[in-house]
Amino acid sequence: MLKSKPNLVADTDSLAVQASQSKPRSKLRNNLKEFVINTGWWILSIGLFIGIWELLTLMGLVNTLILPPPHQFLAEIGNQQQFLTPRIGVERTGANFVALTAIAATLKRVLIGISLGFVAALVFGCLASYFNIFGKLTLPVITLLAPIAPVAWIPLAILAFGIGDNAAIFVVFVGIFFILTLGTINSINKVEQIYINTARVLGANRSQVMRHIIIPAIIPDLFVILRMNLFGAWMAVLAAEMVGVNTGLGAIVMVGRQMFNARLMFLGMAMIGVVGYLLDTGFAQIQKRVLWWKSNAQI
Repeated sequence: MLKSKPNLVADTDSLAVQASQSKPRSKLRNNLKEFVINTGWWILSIGLFIGIWELLTLMGLVNTLILPPPHQFLAEIGNQQQFLTPRIGVERTGANFVALTAIAATLKRVLIGISLGFVAALVFGCLASYFNIFGKLTLPVITLLAPIAPVAWIPLAILAFGIGDNAAIFVVFVGIFFILTLGTINSINKVEQIYINTARVLGANRSQVMRHIIIPAIIPDLFVILRMNLFGAWMAVLAAEMVGVNTGLGAIVMVGRQMFNARLMFLGMAMIGVVGYLLDTGFAQIQKRVLWWKSNAQI
């Protein structure tokens, strides 16, 4: 009796299918493992900081009227009626959780301002590099305005736009636009000439070189510059909320100062820190997805 030969082609195809199905699972496991490890280190770091703070308070080395411990100022979140003196936020968000109103108002201003600033800086920088006369006429003005701190624009923003969202969005916009415009122009000038020459040899015109060579090449640098200025924009909008906008997370700190309530002040500062951290983490994930071909260096 003859034994039938195994179907090698079918076995190979089956192994290939199994391998292709196992790759997403392996990637998901690795991502989950990385998330758990990073979360563990984050909890350990924050827990150590809070533990030392509470221990110093317990030992009587800290004046709790000036520097209340975390368990005291976190308890202030139960007394949310004081958040409404003056009114914080534009409209209520969430189930009777007034603090969410302030968080939503601040996040909206920051995200709108950063988005407008990023798009405007990218367009303006590309135009300044594409049209030589336009660049020579505008670049000195941009360079002159870039060193001005966003906080210095708050009085002008309030005079021009009044008290409200537009003033805060404008402050975030100017805090991003000038620096990112200069970064765009500098990144364009650093693009490898061999890429441009290769595109021209293949028949690409100037506009095609700009769209398909220059812009993809400068996006990684722009993300780095944008992330470095993210906290600057975050602090600028908080300063605007404290000084004149009177709504959002920054206003919570001002309400605490006006009421001489250090616990409320520290609660506002804690929410500012947590939301800022989550905002930076979210932006880092977006950067990782967009720049998927770039990996972190291992030392």
